[in-house]
Parts: sequence; structure tokens; C-alpha cells
Amino acid sequence: MSIWRVKPISAFEADMKKSDLKRVLGKWSLTAIGVGAIIGGGIFVLTGTGAYYHAGPALAISFIIAGIACVFAALCYSEFASILPVEGSAYAYAYGTIGEMFAWIIGWGLILEYAMGSMTVAVSWSGYFNKLLKLFHIKLPEWLTTDPASYTGEGFSMNLPAFLIVILVISLLIKGTKSAAKANNAIVILKVSAVIFVIIAGLFFINTANWSPFIPEATQIIEKETTHNAYGIGGIVSGAAAIFFAYVGFDAVSTQAGEAINPKKDVPFAIIASLLICTTLYILVSLVLTGMMNYQDFNPLGKYPDAIKAPVAYAFDIAGQGWAGSIITVAATIGLISVLMVMIMGQSRIFLGMSKDGLIPSVFSKVNPISGTPKTNLMILGGIIATVAAFTPINKLADMTSFGTLFAFTMVCIAVWILRVKQPGLNRTFKVPALPVIAVLGIAINSYLIFNLSLDAQLLSFGWLIIGILVYFGYSKKRSRLNDTTTEE
Repeated sequence: MSIWRVKPISAFEADMKKSDLKRVLGKWSLTAIGVGAIIGGGIFVLTGTGAYYHAGPALAISFIIAGIACVFAALCYSEFASILPVEGSAYAYAYGTIGEMFAWIIGWGLILEYAMGSMTVAVSWSGYFNKLLKLFHIKLPEWLTTDPASYTGEGFSMNLPAFLIVILVISLLIKGTKSAAKANNAIVILKVSAVIFVIIAGLFFINTANWSPFIPEATQIIEKETTHNAYGIGGIVSGAAAIFFAYVGFDAVSTQAGEAINPKKDVPFAIIASLLICTTLYILVSLVLTGMMNYQDFNPLGKYPDAIKAPVAYAFDIAGQGWAGSIITVAATIGLISVLMVMIMGQSRIFLGMSKDGLIPSVFSKVNPISGTPKTNLMILGGIIATVAAFTPINKLADMTSFGTLFAFTMVCIAVWILRVKQPGLNRTFKVPALPVIAVLGIAINSYLIFNLSLDAQLLSFGWLIIGILVYFGYSKKRSRLNDTTTEE
């Protein structure tokens, strides 16, 4: 019962043949899933936190660094997807190459990535939704829109809109992947149109003085009883680490491989296409945003306390273009729903893969025969995500999401290299060019970014991994389906 036993490729192929999931996604639907997850998190959520807490106007450089790190990981993901087109993403890739313990740790990290990512987006959606209500002169009380840590009053408080949007998305996902994909496609068209509008319209309201200095001098931000290192070269790098959550979308494409019509070709295409499209848009929007609005105005304790939750819309408001802010508020409020949809969908498919392998309870792998979706799985996830989103501040969630993403990317770069050495004869419809160089660069830059996350995020995330190891030895190792076979590779 070695912790390094691997799941045979033949076992993955058998799982694919008997899967109850419906193959309904083509390459453009898969690309839309990637764009649907990527566009939103970075542009509508993290541009404010990235500019204020980390890089200032140099946030565009942070996006470039994060994008480069993603390219290396995306190429490795694409090769794996062409070999193992199954749900489970990096978890499944590691299980077929390095071993069960390694796969479990990646899967546990992916739970952190997707769950925290979903919660972050739910909290940000709440910010845009509250701004949308204000357009109609409706204002919810602070205790119903604020987590306890951020609440300035006394007594009970919760972020009710964040809670409710998760419940709404879960109800959509339970109905079926095909209908969810159609809704996502429509929302993606709206979101991309809104982003292009931001770039073009924002150009007319840029104040170049806001870019000076482009790289602010390194300093410390003091909030209540905590201090945070910001700006300078270190701030740019820590900014790249913090906004890495924004790039989770292409990973989400690989979690849907079990529902792709032609996964070996279409999943690699969708991974690379969605990454290139969105990185370009991120860089342009971050330049426009920090040109329109001084990065210090995103201070949650300053003149515009809500700007950090809905940064793009507030930038137009402050520029005196309330009409444009209104358009963006509507587009972001609708657009963030697809981000949340894709993240929860990805999380449920990772649970599905781990449950099929016996590493978590079987309830997570039960697929509803009518809808073709893991209904109970989604309902449990929804309850947890909705509750935590209602009571947790956004900056803590975003940093822990970035840890899970960076950790998974690093492990995939290692695993694809190992598989190339161990099984060079496997049929690969996509191969990473110059693999040793790409893998080393991917491992190095993703690992470096992990150690540039906030200390709190590192400690909480490493604590999460320790809990995962205890769960593995206490529960998963004994119940693994590999216990029923002597076949190992």
C-alpha cells in the first residue's frame, strides 16, 4: 500500500468509457468557460486590491509576470489534457504519473483554490450588486452586506448578497452542464464587450499624473493592528502572486474534460486560447484603470471605501462619467455570475474525480441520471461556499486562492516532466516544446510567487495542506480504490 502507487492509464480510460457525465462541450464552449472564469476575477475584483495593496500603477507589470508564469503551466496542462482527458485536472494528472499521495496533496490544494476563488468572487459580486441597487436608490443596511471583520457597527453582520448568489448559481448548475454552458456563453459575450468598452472609453479619461511614479517607493500600509509591505519591485512581484487567482480559468477548462466532445484536441486549444485572450485584456485594463484613478484612492478606509470592491465602475464614477460606471456595474454584476458558475463547476468535478477514486466519500461521485450533474456534490459545496463567503473579508480569500493555484501549477510542471521520462511512448496529441526548459521555468516562477504571498496566506495555506495530509492517512489511504487492485505502473 505504497503512498506512491499510481493509477494506471488504462483505469482512466475505463473511467471515461463508463462516465455518466454528458459530452456536450465543443472547443469554443470550452474556450468560453476559460474566458468566463478568467475575465471577471482579475478585472472586476483584483485590480483594486492589486493596485492599492501591492503594485500601484505598475499592476500591469504584475499581470505580465503572472501571465508568463501561466504560459509555462498552460503548456504543461495542455500536454496532460491530450493524454488524460478526464475530470479532475491536475489531481488526475498527478495520480497517473507521480503517485497517490502527491495527487491527494494537489487535489487538496485545488479544493482550496476553487472554494476560496468562488468565495472571493461571491464577495466581489456583492459589491457590484450593492452598487447596482444604489442606481435605483436602494441601499441595504451595512449589517446585511458586510462580513463581521469589516463591519463598523456592533452586533450581528453578514454579507447576505454573497450568500444568495452562491445559492442561485448552484440551482443553475444542478439543471445541467449544457444549459449552464449556454448561459455562460451569453454572459462571456457581454463581459468581453464590457471590457473592450472599458479600455476604449477609459482612454479618454486617463490622467497621466496617476501613473507617476509608475513604480511607487516601497512602503508599509498600516490597517488597524496589521502592517503590509507594498510597492517597489517587491510589491510588483507580490502583486503578481496575489492576482494569480485571476488566471484560474484555464485550469477550469481542464476540469471539464470529462464533458468535452473531443477533449484531446479541444481542451489544449481552449486552455491556450483563453489564456492569451485574457492576459492581453488584463494588461490593457490595468493600465487604463490606474490612469483613470489614483491607486491610493482604492484604500478601503479612505475617501472611497467601496472602490476596492467594484474598482472599474468607481473609476468611471470618480471621473464624472456615472453613465459609464452604470454600464460597467450592470455588466460586472451579470458577468461575475459566470465566474462563480465556472469555479463551482470546476470544484465539483475535482470532487467527482477524487470520489470515484475512493479518496473522499462516494456521495460526491453520484451523478443525477436526468441532468447528468453531480447534484448532491453541488448542494454540499454550495452550502459551504455560501456560508464562508457571507462571513469572510475578500483580501484573505483572494490570497489563499492564489496559493492553491500556484501550488497546482508547480505540481503540474513537475508531473508532466516525470511522465515524459517514465512513459515517452504515450500518444500525445499536444507536446510541450523544449519541455525541460519550460518545466524548470514554470516550477521556478510559480514557486517564487508562492513565497511572495502574504505571510498570513502562506501560514493558513500550509496549515490547510497539513490538515490534508492528516485526512489522507486517517481516511483516504485506507479507502482508495487502488487497494482493490495490484496493478501499478
